Amino acid sequence: MGQALPHPRSGAAWAGRRIGLLGGSFNPAHDGHRHISLFALRVLRLDQVWWLVSPQNPLKPAAGMAALATRLAGARTVARHPRIVVSDLEARLGTRYTVDTLGQLAGRYARTRFVWLIGADNLSQMPRWRHWRRLFERMPVAAFNRPPYSLQALTGPAARRYARRRVGAAQAGRLADLPPPAWVFLNSPEHPASATAIRQRQRRQHEVEP
Repeated sequence: MGQALPHPRSGAAWAGRRIGLLGGSFNPAHDGHRHISLFALRVLRLDQVWWLVSPQNPLKPAAGMAALATRLAGARTVARHPRIVVSDLEARLGTRYTVDTLGQLAGRYARTRFVWLIGADNLSQMPRWRHWRRLFERMPVAAFNRPPYSLQALTGPAARRYARRRVGAAQAGRLADLPPPAWVFLNSPEHPASATAIRQRQRRQHEVEP
């Protein structure tokens, strides 16, 4: 049997599960995404990590963005793990902003314990996100070290606003059980892959091809 995929009307199937949500363009997906997902599965004691492949990130230009079907296929090739689920839920839900996606999931999967997974780069720029405070108040958040953004993230508006709701890394395994707002910052092992570097390398390869 194939891997069961989440659907807007399949919330009951994940009742009681602990699920990490890793959203992004995945343009393209790479081993860094897989690396952080495996780390999250272990440290946060998750049952699965869902890669929410965005139809179009509002903070990123559409130019240079591969088709959704292409990015989904690439993500499935990279994930190669039974507990990493590649999903087009945002397209199915018709949501554009993360705050709306998380709100829909929290309502449709009311008995699932979600943790929103983000990198330090996103934590540092959180005020640019639509209704960013609601994001923290909707579900627990796990932020991961990503040099050189980590210091800026830990002194930024989101970290300061919710400083009293931050839990220590030693308590990360119980984050999914805590009522929001609750968040943790984790010093995950670094991985060299980045989507930007991959796209730049691909462009250089195309330029030298006959």
